[in-house]
Amino acid sequence: MKLQLLRNATLKLDYAGTTILIDPDFGSKHSRPSFTGRSPNPMVELPVSTDEILAGVELVIVSHLHADHFDKVAQELVPKHLPLICQPGDEEKIRSFGFIDVTPLTDGLTYEGIHLTRRDGNHGSGPVLEKMGNVIGLTIEAEGEPSIYWAGDTILYPPVREAIATFAPDIIITHSCGAKWDGLLIVMDAEQTVDVCRIAPEDTRIIATHMEALDHATVSRDDLQAYAKAHDIAKHKLLIPSDGEILHLSAPNA
Repeated sequence: MKLQLLRNATLKLDYAGTTILIDPDFGSKHSRPSFTGRSPNPMVELPVSTDEILAGVELVIVSHLHADHFDKVAQELVPKHLPLICQPGDEEKIRSFGFIDVTPLTDGLTYEGIHLTRRDGNHGSGPVLEKMGNVIGLTIEAEGEPSIYWAGDTILYPPVREAIATFAPDIIITHSCGAKWDGLLIVMDAEQTVDVCRIAPEDTRIIATHMEALDHATVSRDDLQAYAKAHDIAKHKLLIPSDGEILHLSAPNA
C-alpha cells in the first residue's frame, strides 16, 4: 500500500489496486476563520495541486462534515460521479452537493475486494460532544495488504481501545494534534497517541496525522516526537509524516 498525507486529515491511499481519497479539505491557506484567534485556517497550503490529488481517485470517504474534513472547495472539485462513503446521517446533505453515488457506512461493506467496517469515535467528551456531532472511524482490509484502523476525529476512549484489541491492525492512523474546544480535548494529544502505541500489538505501526494545520491544535509534530522519545516509543513504532510525504507499507508477511 501507498499512503500520502496531504494536509490535516486528508489522505490519498493506494490499496489493493484502488486509489482512495479520505476527508478532502482543499481550501487555500487562511481561507477560513480562526477557531482561537491565533491564525486563520488552514494554517498551511496543500503540498500539491488539487489536480494532482484527484488524479486516479476511484473512491472517496468522508468521515463527517466539519470543514477541515470536507470543505466547500472539495465539495465543488471532487467529481460528482465518484462513489462516496460517509457516516449514516450525512448522506442526504452530501447528495445535496451534487454527488450521485453516496453510501452510508452503517456497519460494513466491500468495495472492489476492500472490506470497510465502521468503528465508533467520540469527538471529545462531556458537554463538547453535542457541539462536535457524530463521527466515525473505520477499519480497512484486503488480501495481501496491511490491515488499517483509521481512528478519525476521536479521543482515546473505551471503544477505540476495544477496536485495537479485537481488530489487532497492522497500521493505526491517529489524529494527534490535541485540538481543544471549550477547553476540552476533541482529538488525541501526545499522551493519548503514546497510549495507543503502548496498547497496540508489538508489530503495529502508528501513523500520527491531523497536525500543524488548524489553530486550535495544541501539539506539533516536534512536540509529539519529543514526548514519544521521552516515553521510550521507538521511531519505527510511531511515524509522524510531513504534509505531502508518501509512506510505502507492506503486510507483515508479504
